[in-house]
Amino acid sequence: MNKSSVKPVHNREWEKYQKTIAGDNYYLARSCIRQNVFPAAEDLLIKILRDVLGKDIYDDPAQTTCTGIAYHSGIIPLETTMTVVARQFALMNEAGYKNFACSCVTSFGIYAEVLETWHQFPHTLEQARKHLFNATGKSFELPQNIVHTSDLIFKFREELSRKLKYRLVNKQTGEPLKVVDHIGCHYAKIFPEHGIGGAEYPYVLAGLTDQFGGTQVDYPERRHCCGFGFRQYLLKSNRGYSIANSKIKFESMRPFQPDLIIANCPGCTFFLDRWQYVISEMEGKVYGSDGFGIPVLTYEELTGILLGYNPWDIGLQLHQVAVEPLLDKIDIDYVKKEKYLGAGGEYIGVPALPATLRQ
Repeated sequence: MNKSSVKPVHNREWEKYQKTIAGDNYYLARSCIRQNVFPAAEDLLIKILRDVLGKDIYDDPAQTTCTGIAYHSGIIPLETTMTVVARQFALMNEAGYKNFACSCVTSFGIYAEVLETWHQFPHTLEQARKHLFNATGKSFELPQNIVHTSDLIFKFREELSRKLKYRLVNKQTGEPLKVVDHIGCHYAKIFPEHGIGGAEYPYVLAGLTDQFGGTQVDYPERRHCCGFGFRQYLLKSNRGYSIANSKIKFESMRPFQPDLIIANCPGCTFFLDRWQYVISEMEGKVYGSDGFGIPVLTYEELTGILLGYNPWDIGLQLHQVAVEPLLDKIDIDYVKKEKYLGAGGEYIGVPALPATLRQ
C-alpha cells in the first residue's frame, strides 16, 4: 500500500469529533438559568445571528425548561424529562423548523442523552410519543440537526472575524490577549462525539480565541470541572465542594496571568465569576492583576464586545468581576457612568462594593 494514501491515525481520530452544524433556520431553546444570571446574553446571541449574520433563528415563547437541573438532582425521573423534550421537538415542528439549537450545555446534554436513549431503546421513544399525546395531543418528529449555540458562533467564526471592530489584542503592547477557555462538562464529557474536538481537545471556544486574535492558555486544570455539580450547589451544606473546585482552577491558571476566561455554560460562567468574589471575601485573594479578578465572559458576550456592541447594553454590568480592565486592554470605547443606568436610562446608583475585589 502506498504510504502517502494513508492518513495519520491522529487525523482520523480528530475527524471523529467534528460535527455537522446546519447553516441556517434554527429553533432556539433558551436556558432557564441563563436568563436569570446573565439575561442579556441570549438576546445578544439572536442579534448576532439575525443582524450580523442574516440567519433565521426562531425564539419561541411557548418553550419550557428541559428539566435538566431537576433531572440531574434526582427530583424528576427520566421518563418525565423525555416527555418534556418530546414537547420541545413538537413545538419546533409546529413552527416549521428542523434544526434545534439550545443555549444551555446542561440542556445540550439532556437532548443528547434522550436522543441516544431513544436510538438505543426504541420502545422508550414510543413511550414518549404516547405520554406526550396523552398529555397535550401533540406529536413530533426528531430534529435533523441539533447543536449547542456556541457551535453556531464557532461555525461562523471566520465570517464574524471579518466584521470585528476590535480584536483580542492588547492595544498598549500589541500582544495577543491570553485567554482561558472553559468548556461545560455536559457539552462533550457525556457524549464526546457531540462536541467539537471531543472531551479532551474541545475546540469550540479555543477556535474563537485563535480566530479573534488571542492566544490559548493551556494550564494543568484546563479540563477540570467548575464545581457547579447541581447537588453540590443546591444543597447549601455542599457548596464548599463547588467553590473548592473553582479554586483549584483559579490557582492552576494564576501563574499564566490570563486576561480573560471564556465559557459556554451558563452555570460555569456564573460560578467562575461569582466564586472569585467569594474567595476574595473569604481569603482576601484575587486572581487578576492590580486587585481585579479575571473577567469571565460567554462566547457571545466576547463576540459582542469585539463587534462593537455597547458593553452595558449587552449586560456586562451584571458580572461580579469587573470587565473594565479587559475593555481597556482592547481599547474598547465605553462610558463608565452608563454602567449604573437602568433600562430606561435612569441612574440606579452604585451597588455596595466588595471589601477586596476591585470594581
